[in-house]
This record gives sequence, C-alpha cells and structure tokens, in this order.
Amino acid sequence: MSDTLPPLTALRAFDAAARHMSFAKAAAELSVTPAALSFQIKSLEEHLGQPLFHRLNRAVALTEAGKTLAPRAAEGFQTLLEGWRATRRLHNNSTLTVTAGPALTAKWLAPRLYDFARSHPEIDLRFSATLRLLDLHRDDVDVALRFGTQSDKGLYSRSVRKEWSTPVMSPELAKRYTTPESLTKAPLIFCDSLSFLETPPDWRQWFKAVGIDFAPDHGTRFSQADHTVDAALAGVGVALGRRSMIIKDLDEGRLVAPFRTAIESDAQFRFVCLPNAIERPQVSAFHDWFFAEIDRTKHFSDHFDVVPNPKDRSRDTT
Repeated sequence: MSDTLPPLTALRAFDAAARHMSFAKAAAELSVTPAALSFQIKSLEEHLGQPLFHRLNRAVALTEAGKTLAPRAAEGFQTLLEGWRATRRLHNNSTLTVTAGPALTAKWLAPRLYDFARSHPEIDLRFSATLRLLDLHRDDVDVALRFGTQSDKGLYSRSVRKEWSTPVMSPELAKRYTTPESLTKAPLIFCDSLSFLETPPDWRQWFKAVGIDFAPDHGTRFSQADHTVDAALAGVGVALGRRSMIIKDLDEGRLVAPFRTAIESDAQFRFVCLPNAIERPQVSAFHDWFFAEIDRTKHFSDHFDVVPNPKDRSRDTT
C-alpha cells in the first residue's frame, strides 16, 4: 500500500464529517453539496482501500479505520491552521493582540492605553481579558501578561518586579484609621484573587508582619482584585491592595496607603511572547512602553518596607 497522501480536499471532507458525524452538516460547513462531500470521502476510502464510515439509516458511524484517522486528521488541520496564523502575523505590523487577566486589564492596562495609542496610532490594539492560559502557538495572540511562578519554557519571558500588598483606603477612612492597631476595628475587605498560592498574602499575614496577633475572617469578600479595589474606592472599607491594582489610584490620590509595611508574594507578572515575535515592530513597541510604565512608578516601592512571604508556592494564571 502506498504512503502517498490523498488529496487535501478529501481529508478535509473526512475531518468535517468525523467532527459532525453528519455528511449534511459537514457539507454545510465546507460550503459544498452533500453529494460532493460524499464523493470526496468515497475517493478517500478508495485511496485507503477500506471504508472510513458505516453508512447507517439517516446516520453515519466511524469504522475502526475512521476512528484511527479522525484524531490525527484533526490534529493535522489544527497544526496547519496554527502555522497559517503564525505566518500571517509575521507580516501584520498593524495589529497587536494582548491577553491578560481581567483585573490587570481593568486596573492597569485600560487606564494607560491612551498614551500608548497616542504614541502609536499605526497599531490596532486588541485585548483578550481572560484567566484562561492561552497558547501563544495555537491561539491568535501576540503577547501574554501572565501572573504566577511558573516558567515559560521556549518563550521570550521578562519578569516584572514581584507583587506586594498593603492596606489601602479612601482618604476619608484614612482619617479614622491612623494606626495598624486601629485596623482591628475597621471594616476590612477580603480578596481571594491570590488564593491559588500556598500561603497567600492576606490580612492575617499582614497583621503578623506588623506584630499584631489578629486573624480576621469577617468582612466583605471579593474573588477579583479589581472589584476589591473598587470597593475600597467607594469607601466600603479597607482593602489589602495589590501593587499592580492600586498604583494609579495611589498616584492620583483616590486611595491612601498610610502604613509602611507591605507583604510580598513570590508570584509576579511576566511579559511573554514567542521568541521571534519580540522583533516585530508592534510587539517591540508594546514591550518598551509596558516596561517604561512599570519603571515610571517604581518609586512607590521605596515608600514601603516590603516583607517577603517565603512560603508562597503557586500555579500560574494570566
């Protein structure tokens, strides 16, 4: 039996039919008639020398040969699609797609994008705000801003300084809660965004760092860091704010961080892209802008005594 590959159109017809388990649905996907699709599959079966489908009454089912071929055909077409997308991106210097977590997108990226857009009007920015870890080889994404402690093997990866957390509150509340001890009577806001860490930097850890034996567990609780900060801005209470989420509000006076102690997490953000992508003009421009923005606010860290949290271990997220 020859190992010569059959026509790609025949394999494509088989792949669609195997996914839908319907010749009619596969034909509709490929914009051909059912008769044309059936002809392509028949020619593929003749090329193979055995049937790929059992033709049943109003239905089809894969034969053993069909079951063997189907996952490999699907994988092959997916690989072709990835290669095609990657090749197209090589020559597309006007569009940049970035993926980041919803909280970072809302609190760090979105408020700063006007400056980038003004400096680079030739670049069309697109964002995918998701906690799903997108695949830079498979998904149509140029840059990922990831958070965690995992490595990025085989990718270009540059780390941002580690994340720390410190109590933040509205200026009005800051007049009432002037000492760490006073926070034991304050309405505290809890954030579960770092719960994936083995030892998350939480209120118990912060009070321990300032020498107060207090482990609060009562208060308003949020799963997302940006919602936590929004609640603090609204005066709901005092939040243990993460650096990346509070810097702009601190800089512009909407939030106050009255105490010097901050607790550090081993988890940190990284700028990640494919190794050859960093040379593309729009990726390089975004990379340089991103780290320039990080450096512009690095002086805030000098205001705090950052206490490390050596027990942190994490999975990775965006």
